[in-house]
Amino acid sequence: MKIALITDTHWGIRNDNTIFHDNNKRFLENIFFPFLDEHGVVNVIHLGDIVDRRKYINFLTAKRLREDFLEPLAKRDIQMNIIAGNHDVFYKNTNNVNALDELLAGNYPNVHIHIDPIEWTFDNTTLLLLPWINDENREKTLNSIKNTTAKVVMGHLELSGFEMFKGSFNTHGDDPSIFDKFDLVCSGHFHHRSTNGNISYLGSHAEFTWSDYDDPRGFHILDTDTLELKFIQNPYKMFKKIWYNDKDKNMAEVLDQDFSDVKNCYVKVIVVKKENPYWFDMFTERLEKAVPYDIQIIEDNSITLEETDAVDEAESTIDIFKRYIDQVNSAHINKEKLESTIVSLYNEALTIG
Repeated sequence: MKIALITDTHWGIRNDNTIFHDNNKRFLENIFFPFLDEHGVVNVIHLGDIVDRRKYINFLTAKRLREDFLEPLAKRDIQMNIIAGNHDVFYKNTNNVNALDELLAGNYPNVHIHIDPIEWTFDNTTLLLLPWINDENREKTLNSIKNTTAKVVMGHLELSGFEMFKGSFNTHGDDPSIFDKFDLVCSGHFHHRSTNGNISYLGSHAEFTWSDYDDPRGFHILDTDTLELKFIQNPYKMFKKIWYNDKDKNMAEVLDQDFSDVKNCYVKVIVVKKENPYWFDMFTERLEKAVPYDIQIIEDNSITLEETDAVDEAESTIDIFKRYIDQVNSAHINKEKLESTIVSLYNEALTIG
């Protein structure tokens, strides 16, 4: 059997910004549902964080979640098992008050909600489903991990040693070794796709912040017979970089750029060389007419033409954090833990901005 795995959809991200709703719809209508239809996939597992806010939901976000995702699933009679993620639950010490029960329960017979550990069988393959682990369910979860005969886990886990975002490693959470007995562990929670041994973080389906730039996003297909994971990439980008360089070029070469794919996107223009300010003004005017959602102009005259990669990295806020933390000289500071905390807080702040 083939099962579609999707996670960390975060409806309502970036203060319920409609451009992210529209990007979700484009991905679902053009990539996700057509793939399921073409390949006859009738089971989906959502690995948590279907919504972004723990405390409440915007009515427009609830409408778009229903119209763009839940109703198309129901129309196709696709069965969806969904586990609670940390963004789905109101309290931090229990999963009992959650968005899944309040928004989905009773409205969609094809949706199966799980706030506690449970085994679920697909054909002849049994999976252990593990929602967000908290103080209340920790003992029950650890007992489920110990006693289950399932060889596959689907969870929303916080494990140490994995990348939260590209290049930023988590230094706290549970020890991955508690899952050594399993053949395959798939998890939501961290938005960057990564694999270490038998554990795979599947990553979110789309880009949400600049930390996600140039980091492949999408969904997966699990073959329950072979336990093979197939990644289906989302081709739609929300964050784009454009390099400007007018050195040794004529005006046509500078202005002849295709901006057709930047509408409603976040764009950084990285100025490598600007010798003709008038051309640059025309360049930015053409870019603005393509209606990106946000434009940032990055100029650094200290960077040479051969150092465009350095320009790319120099403008990352997270890299600036890392550099300053690395320069701290104190035996009393755990630099790895400090970096992990700062990066996590920064990205959480971005999602509500």
